[in-house]
Amino acid sequence: MKTMRLSRDSQSLAKCARELDKEIVILTDRNKPIAALVPLKHVDRESIALSAHPEFLEIIAHARREFAAGKVLSFDAMKRAVLPARAADKPTARKRKVRPR
Repeated sequence: MKTMRLSRDSQSLAKCARELDKEIVILTDRNKPIAALVPLKHVDRESIALSAHPEFLEIIAHARREFAAGKVLSFDAMKRAVLPARAADKPTARKRKVRPR
Protein backbone atom coordinates (compact mmCIF):
# COMPACT_ATOMS: atom_id res chain seq x y z
CA MET A 1 0.00 0.00 0.00
CA LYS A 2 1.38 3.38 -1.02
CA THR A 3 0.94 6.71 0.72
CA MET A 4 0.97 10.20 -0.77
CA ARG A 5 1.20 13.52 1.04
CA LEU A 6 -1.39 15.90 -0.39
CA SER A 7 0.64 19.04 0.23
CA ARG A 8 3.55 17.79 -1.85
CA ASP A 9 2.00 15.36 -4.32
CA SER A 10 -1.38 16.83 -5.20
CA GLN A 11 -0.28 17.72 -8.73
CA SER A 12 0.48 14.05 -9.44
CA LEU A 13 -2.84 12.83 -7.95
CA ALA A 14 -4.59 12.60 -11.33
CA LYS A 15 -1.64 10.71 -12.78
CA CYS A 16 -1.61 8.34 -9.83
CA ALA A 17 -5.36 7.70 -10.19
CA ARG A 18 -4.92 6.82 -13.85
CA GLU A 19 -2.11 4.40 -13.03
CA LEU A 20 -3.86 2.53 -10.20
CA ASP A 21 -3.78 -1.20 -10.76
CA LYS A 22 -4.53 -3.31 -7.69
CA GLU A 23 -2.89 -1.18 -5.03
CA ILE A 24 -4.73 1.21 -2.72
CA VAL A 25 -3.08 4.61 -2.22
CA ILE A 26 -3.60 6.34 1.13
CA LEU A 27 -3.63 10.15 0.96
CA THR A 28 -2.20 11.88 4.01
CA ASP A 29 -2.12 15.43 5.34
CA ARG A 30 0.42 16.16 8.08
CA ASN A 31 1.08 12.40 8.34
CA LYS A 32 -2.58 11.61 9.05
CA PRO A 33 -4.58 9.49 6.60
CA ILE A 34 -7.52 11.45 5.20
CA ALA A 35 -8.61 9.55 2.09
CA ALA A 36 -7.82 6.60 -0.13
CA LEU A 37 -7.59 6.04 -3.86
CA VAL A 38 -9.07 2.63 -4.60
CA PRO A 39 -8.83 0.97 -8.01
CA LEU A 40 -12.26 0.40 -9.52
CA LYS A 41 -11.31 -1.31 -12.76
CA HIS A 42 -13.23 -4.48 -11.94
CA VAL A 43 -16.02 -3.08 -9.74
CA ASP A 44 -19.56 -2.40 -10.91
CA ARG A 45 -21.39 0.84 -10.09
CA GLU A 46 -24.01 -0.91 -7.94
CA SER A 47 -21.31 -2.27 -5.64
CA ILE A 48 -19.79 1.18 -5.28
CA ALA A 49 -23.16 2.78 -4.51
CA LEU A 50 -24.09 0.13 -1.93
CA SER A 51 -20.72 0.19 -0.22
CA ALA A 52 -21.32 3.76 0.92
CA HIS A 53 -25.10 3.62 1.50
CA PRO A 54 -25.81 4.01 5.25
CA GLU A 55 -29.04 1.98 5.22
CA PHE A 56 -27.36 -0.94 3.42
CA LEU A 57 -24.38 -0.77 5.81
CA GLU A 58 -26.77 -0.98 8.77
CA ILE A 59 -28.46 -4.06 7.26
CA ILE A 60 -25.05 -5.73 6.92
CA ALA A 61 -24.05 -4.77 10.47
CA HIS A 62 -27.36 -6.12 11.82
CA ALA A 63 -26.90 -9.41 9.95
CA ARG A 64 -23.35 -9.76 11.30
CA ARG A 65 -24.56 -9.17 14.88
CA GLU A 66 -27.26 -11.82 14.45
CA PHE A 67 -24.76 -14.28 12.98
CA ALA A 68 -22.31 -13.66 15.84
CA ALA A 69 -25.16 -14.30 18.31
CA GLY A 70 -25.87 -17.66 16.65
CA LYS A 71 -29.06 -16.59 14.90
CA VAL A 72 -28.77 -18.48 11.63
CA LEU A 73 -31.27 -20.11 9.25
CA SER A 74 -30.95 -23.32 7.31
CA PHE A 75 -31.47 -23.09 3.56
CA ASP A 76 -34.93 -24.69 3.88
CA ALA A 77 -35.94 -22.29 6.69
CA MET A 78 -34.76 -19.35 4.60
CA LYS A 79 -36.84 -20.55 1.62
CA ARG A 80 -39.92 -20.84 3.84
CA ALA A 81 -39.33 -17.33 5.21
CA VAL A 82 -38.79 -15.70 1.82
CA LEU A 83 -40.68 -17.62 -0.86
CA PRO A 84 -44.43 -18.06 -1.25
CA ALA A 85 -45.74 -21.21 0.47
CA ARG A 86 -46.04 -23.36 -2.68
CA ALA A 87 -42.61 -22.45 -4.03
CA ALA A 88 -40.88 -22.99 -0.68
CA ASP A 89 -42.21 -26.54 -0.38
CA LYS A 90 -40.93 -27.64 -3.78
CA PRO A 91 -37.54 -29.35 -3.83
CA THR A 92 -34.75 -27.31 -5.35
CA ALA A 93 -34.50 -28.17 -9.04
CA ARG A 94 -31.15 -29.30 -10.32
CA LYS A 95 -29.87 -27.55 -13.38
CA ARG A 96 -29.57 -29.76 -16.40
CA LYS A 97 -26.25 -29.74 -18.16
CA VAL A 98 -26.53 -28.52 -21.72
CA ARG A 99 -24.10 -30.19 -24.02
CA PRO A 100 -22.78 -28.25 -27.01
CA ARG A 101 -23.75 -29.67 -30.37
